[in-house]
Amino acid sequence: MRRYDLITPEGTRDYLFEECALKRIVENRTREIFKSMGYSRLITPGLEFYDVFSLNSRYFPQEELCKLTDNKGRLMAVRPDSTMPIARVVATRLRDAQLPLRLYYTQPVYHFAPSLKGRSTEVNQTGIELIGSSARMADVEVISAALSVLSSVGKDTPVPFAVNYSLELGDVRIFRELMHRLNATPAQKEEIRNLIESKNYPALNDLLDTLGDNKITHSLRKLPTLFGGEEVFARAAEVFQDERIQEILDSMRDLYKTVCAIRKDGNVIVDLGLVNKTDYYTGLVIKGYLEGYGEEVISGGRYDKLLSDFGYDVPAVGMAVNVDAVANVIGKKYTPAPEPADVLIAAEPGCEAQAVQTSEKLREQGLRVEFALDADDAEDYARSRGITKLIQIENNNTKEVQL
Repeated sequence: MRRYDLITPEGTRDYLFEECALKRIVENRTREIFKSMGYSRLITPGLEFYDVFSLNSRYFPQEELCKLTDNKGRLMAVRPDSTMPIARVVATRLRDAQLPLRLYYTQPVYHFAPSLKGRSTEVNQTGIELIGSSARMADVEVISAALSVLSSVGKDTPVPFAVNYSLELGDVRIFRELMHRLNATPAQKEEIRNLIESKNYPALNDLLDTLGDNKITHSLRKLPTLFGGEEVFARAAEVFQDERIQEILDSMRDLYKTVCAIRKDGNVIVDLGLVNKTDYYTGLVIKGYLEGYGEEVISGGRYDKLLSDFGYDVPAVGMAVNVDAVANVIGKKYTPAPEPADVLIAAEPGCEAQAVQTSEKLREQGLRVEFALDADDAEDYARSRGITKLIQIENNNTKEVQL
């Protein structure tokens, strides 16, 4: 008995006409932004060998991967992320390419998130990877691309509108410095990370109570509360009496001021509790938000050690845009109208070839042309679809009717 032939798997969905149009708006806009900044498109396979994502189990736990086997029994994984496959490509086929490399992609990713119910298994993403530079300007470039995407939402509709947005800046090095000095098990450290990320203060305090009362646990209690504007840096300096962490904070302050100067209309937030689950980040992390959507629509950061896992030790920074989420925000204020054809061609039997030849000439002019499948009903069909021009072909004679 067939049970699943009429539904889609959990976490996936069908996209119908207006939804496809909204996604196309987002993809077209982001593509133009990325191309204008010198980025070239790269496409990786939807299927990769499992080994690509098992180099470090902290990056993608195996229970989150969609797995299958090929005809030789080798374990495969459906792409859960675009950064790691691109790292593989750069470390192999692009190893001799001149650096820096500027790459962009537009493709879906798939992963299970059992602990986060309601999340999609399939997410359509577009994003950039800037590979081969540890310069501060590289971070600024990626952040500026994120700001361009966020600030352009709503501008490609017949009646443009603005959407409020915000960008969060963090640095995982602060959290890792504290974790390195904390006497705790790997499982406890991962739970602390989860609780800081979700800003679950009561549970975080309960867990830290079991690890003693010291400077490290005190700092970890404060970490998720350190978010806001420039005042965060002064508050953090009081919490972290540490030269290494102060260096990180000074660098973050300079970056924060630069980002604020780029777009004065944007809401830039410092969040020292920004600790992404994706564990290949080594420094800067960013998240972008749009009004009307409860989760981040942009995420990214610096990952200077990831390519070394593939045998090519070069720094990199990048960011990804959740196309579905941005389209969802636009769809709340704008519903794309169906685009009718410009011309309908109705051909009597025996005149089909002439109808195709006529349509090809019109399409070369940039017009959208449909064929009437029932010539007797052509005029009614054209009116019902909003088509304003009808071409009737009968006995090799052509007649144009304006509706």
